[in-house]
Amino acid sequence: MSELVSTRIRNTAGKLGLPHLAETIREYTRRADEGKMGYLDFLDLVLSEELAVRDDRLFRQGLRLSRLPHHKTLDEYDFSFQPDLDPRKVKDLATLSFVESKANAALLGPPGVGKTHIAVALAVAACRAGYSIYFTSLDDMVRNLKAAEAAGRLTNKLGTYLRPGVLVVDEVGYQPLERAEANLVFQVISKRYEKGSIILTSNKTFSEWGQVFGDEVLATAILDRLLHHCEVISINGPSYRLKNRLKAIERETEVA
Repeated sequence: MSELVSTRIRNTAGKLGLPHLAETIREYTRRADEGKMGYLDFLDLVLSEELAVRDDRLFRQGLRLSRLPHHKTLDEYDFSFQPDLDPRKVKDLATLSFVESKANAALLGPPGVGKTHIAVALAVAACRAGYSIYFTSLDDMVRNLKAAEAAGRLTNKLGTYLRPGVLVVDEVGYQPLERAEANLVFQVISKRYEKGSIILTSNKTFSEWGQVFGDEVLATAILDRLLHHCEVISINGPSYRLKNRLKAIERETEVA
């Protein structure tokens, strides 16, 4: 390839918003020469590579905007430590069929069993698949919505929790809510109903949500919409955090 043609292609690629192609066109042509590719095979190579680069760029951007506390995957989850948890149920969720159908997923269990890890892993998988995601604790969401309501910006702030294809709501039940706060949660749940997926974690059983939301009727209304299309997984095993802490204590004791 002549330098003139190479420069022209780089300039055109830049105008088309394909910076990776502009940087790697010579590498593509080298691979084409080595593989004795025809025109269509070469075009397929270039388009496939550019699509992969674009998807990876969108994935990384999505993760940056998601507010996820970490980017752990299911491969990092120790299912052997939770023998009562069927890995197949979690891996079925990872196919994202519930996200495609705009359904929900609920992960229930005591603190430390890995609910947030699984929720984040599902969100990462959804982001990789091209869905927009957003992570929040229930407490943070309620606090932000209350502040927006007081400032007359509730409708705008609700959009933060309504726009994403997947909303992860962590730590439902750790702090009881007042009725006005619970009503804000109801607005999010009801407006997302059959329009976008929610992945939530909770240390409370659904029968205890009346206490969490300070009103049995409101809690029932929230559960009615949330559970209509919802996959529920209960994890009732030991705490990972306690396991790790005990290991640390054992190491410290051995050193001493």
